[in-house]
Amino acid sequence: MTARPAESVVHGSKASAKDLPSVDRLLRLPAVVALVAEHGHTLVTEEARGLLESLRTQALAGGLDATAVQPEALAAVLAHRIAQRLAPRMRRVFNLTGTVIHTNLGRALLADSALQHLLAMMAGPNNLEYDIASGGRGDRDSLVEELLCRITGAEAATVVNNNAAAVLLTIAAMASHHPGGREVIVSRGELVEIGGAFRMPDVMASAGATLVEVGTTNRTHPRDYEAAINERTALVMKVHTSNYAVQGFTSAVDEATLAGIAHARGVPLATDLGSGSLIDLAQYGLPREPTPQEMLAAGCDVVTFSGDKLLGGPQAGLIVGRKEAVARIRKFPMKRALRMSKLPLAALEATLLLYLRPERLAHDLPTLRLLTRPADAIRALAHELQPMVASAVAPHFGVEVVALQGQIGSGSLPVERLPSAGLAFAPTGTSKKGLGTALDRLALALRSLSVPVIGRIADDRLLLDLRCLEDAQPFVAQLPQLREVLSA
Repeated sequence: MTARPAESVVHGSKASAKDLPSVDRLLRLPAVVALVAEHGHTLVTEEARGLLESLRTQALAGGLDATAVQPEALAAVLAHRIAQRLAPRMRRVFNLTGTVIHTNLGRALLADSALQHLLAMMAGPNNLEYDIASGGRGDRDSLVEELLCRITGAEAATVVNNNAAAVLLTIAAMASHHPGGREVIVSRGELVEIGGAFRMPDVMASAGATLVEVGTTNRTHPRDYEAAINERTALVMKVHTSNYAVQGFTSAVDEATLAGIAHARGVPLATDLGSGSLIDLAQYGLPREPTPQEMLAAGCDVVTFSGDKLLGGPQAGLIVGRKEAVARIRKFPMKRALRMSKLPLAALEATLLLYLRPERLAHDLPTLRLLTRPADAIRALAHELQPMVASAVAPHFGVEVVALQGQIGSGSLPVERLPSAGLAFAPTGTSKKGLGTALDRLALALRSLSVPVIGRIADDRLLLDLRCLEDAQPFVAQLPQLREVLSA
């Protein structure tokens, strides 16, 4: 190896490109040989070339310290590069934003039973599309259909990979069969847009349907639907506005009334509940949401809703309703492209099984457990953590326990508030002008921890809402690391 021996290096001296070893000589270093044994020749060689090229560029620019070309340093940096390359991009984080069902942070947490079932099904072959009783081909929908029908009271059910797909498939299948036309009627007050610019008018167009708007943004009446239905009408669509609320001078047509209007003209009614709770949340002191059970009892032919929001399971689009309508949806060619894979199906089945034991649901289902966590318990945790956290961020920031108002979800019941508590950080000795910079620095330091901590900045403070911190030990274990980052 051509690099100079460590004892000849003068601190602060610069290295040139000729001081760098070849790839072959670098790979012969004992520490690098160990890396090859662990990770294989291909990855280590690729990273070695990248490292040497980067160092060569620095050397030619005159900015390469001589210590960087020493064997120990090269091996250490190479090991770090390999570790970074192999580190997953999807990482666990602490969600201390105050939003329980956070769209950007993975939404619902899976129950222990769902995780165990998922792991068992992924570790070996399973009966995804195999009927064990008959020994013939099976239908993957059958794994959860009976459960969904039992819980919701539906005649039939099917599932797809998310609720956007459920809505798209329902509209496409229901509109395509109609001999007179493909018009789908929706109230103007329900032409929603959800995350990712997913807009109901665009969904209609993608599904090959013709959107017919009725009523106004704030008021729609039965007569609006009655006047719009004609021989070209394939479907009447009702959309629950779960991600916003229109208040004041408003009027909407309930599902029972709308079902009567649609069915009197021989037109089916579909309802999209979005977040779709399977239970009455009011019994837990939470805002009441319409359930699929209620929508089906009101006369809806098809009801669509999500699996990873209020239901508390994996990402999924659930479709329940009358047997004829669901059969048409299941047979539509688009269904295969939108079907669920074995991973979310396993998690969904295990999650739905929890609903058969309603008395244990608030304990066994993480989403409901977090939503119903008492504010007093959260406040007690905040007081317990405050001295340790304050010590970790001193003298740069002061920390105090504060009452907070959290959210159920960023896309599910976003206007509802949950009384909570947490920690508020304020910079010490910082002018008003430098306040934002100091808080951004703290937010970055929290995100740079081994398990990133995600909070929110509001009212000139960084806030950590502790509602979703059930096990505080891993958080506390990172406080020394936070102290080091802030002191650097």
